Amino acid sequence: MDHADRLPVARLAGGIPPTALVLAGIVSVQVGAAFAKQLFTVAGAAGTVTLRLLMAALVLVVIWRPSLRLDRRTLVTVATYGAVLAAMNLCFYAALARIPLGAAVTIEFLGPLAVAVAGSRRWLDGVWVLLAGTGVVLLTRVQGGLLWTGVLFALAAGACWAAYILVTAKLGSQTTDGKGLALAMVVGSAIALPFGIGSAGTAMLDPVVLAAGFAVALMSSVIPYSLELEALRRMPPRVFGILMSMEPAVAAVAGLVLLGEHLAPAQWVAVCCVVIASVGATRSAKPDV
Repeated sequence: MDHADRLPVARLAGGIPPTALVLAGIVSVQVGAAFAKQLFTVAGAAGTVTLRLLMAALVLVVIWRPSLRLDRRTLVTVATYGAVLAAMNLCFYAALARIPLGAAVTIEFLGPLAVAVAGSRRWLDGVWVLLAGTGVVLLTRVQGGLLWTGVLFALAAGACWAAYILVTAKLGSQTTDGKGLALAMVVGSAIALPFGIGSAGTAMLDPVVLAAGFAVALMSSVIPYSLELEALRRMPPRVFGILMSMEPAVAAVAGLVLLGEHLAPAQWVAVCCVVIASVGATRSAKPDV
């Protein structure tokens, strides 16, 4: 992909260090999630997801102008990617409607952690799994714990995130630009649409809600995806993975600052446990993970 093919956000970010790009992307995602949560009272969790995916699909289609002239194998991968994307976001936002942002992201992060240690027989990876499990137990048991339905939705989102990582690698090997991502986003928004209509109804047509959905799409999808793609062009994947391990901590801070969601001291320890486990698992993972 040459310079002319890169997304506008990525072009503007060309002179910024890749580490800063990843951290900016993480902050953008979590601020977007906090902003999205404030839309739930108007559009519901599913309605907010649908708006986010629809708006992101619109932006990406305008940028990339994708064609359906793909071979059958690639079309299947695109459709699978879109379905996983829709399921992951629907489950995550459903969790977000029930438990704090920091807790939801921390539990969801078990998905990529599982991918990092999958198939490993090294004792050290067992330590990371045990540490992450301890963190989740602390998170859910302290001061009355968390609503169990929210925890289940977050775990489902984590499973989808694990699948998303695997499908993303497959899509990346079959496409060379953002056209596949644009088509997948269209598929994901089409899958989410019935849930969104059922949740939000005509509220999705309100100009203010549409504008808010567009802002969420930019912060949660377009900007971070663009920054992450640009960063991955200039840094090793393992370093990228270690930086991404900061997401639970950033989410907890975003929830505290923007939503007033306070975690108990032991729950902050739980978030740190999952972050440390993720960093450790990423550092010790095999090069092909």
